[in-house]
Amino acid sequence: MSTPIRQRAPRMSPAERAAGIADAARELALDEGLAAVTLRAVAARAGVAPALVAHYVPSMDVLIARTFAAVVSAEIAEIESLLRRLPTPRAQLGGLVRTVLDGTRDDVTVVWVEAWALGRRNEALAAEVRAQMDAWQGVIQGVVEAGVRSGDFHTEDASGVAWQLLGMVDGLNAQALVRWGDAVDRGSLISHAVEGMLGLERGALDARPPVG
Repeated sequence: MSTPIRQRAPRMSPAERAAGIADAARELALDEGLAAVTLRAVAARAGVAPALVAHYVPSMDVLIARTFAAVVSAEIAEIESLLRRLPTPRAQLGGLVRTVLDGTRDDVTVVWVEAWALGRRNEALAAEVRAQMDAWQGVIQGVVEAGVRSGDFHTEDASGVAWQLLGMVDGLNAQALVRWGDAVDRGSLISHAVEGMLGLERGALDARPPVG
């Protein structure tokens, strides 16, 4: 019986090969979760030998950390782009809450949930989780601070409001992965809580201004 011949990976520059491996790891994480990012799985997705992946990454812990950062930083950039198109801090905060709780980001939520667990034994990943949580908190805090300056919001602790909102979003999105609770009401539950923290009338964050 003839032995199957392995197809040789197309020739690429080192930078192209490293980028291809990173892309394969990111796609794998979004499709199957961060725990699926193994040496063999990434190699299979990239169409190369496992030894080639090992040659291009310092360690799998580092690749997993970089993969997490790539997934989450892309989401943050998307949200920042959305916020720039909304006219007021109130519209921005309402749009942010609706967008991150609209049920279309379960793939990113899985990456987050697994990162919190895997980060207990992967310090490179834990450091990236902390950095990306800081980045998310910074985005939300910036919106709250802009609202305080404009008179839309009333709080003396924009940082605390941002952390509370981030924690509620993370918790409700994680619960939604196992279909606990009413997914339709997630956005309203958080909006009403944030309205109370910011001195807003009930329903103030539910308005949907046109996106520019």
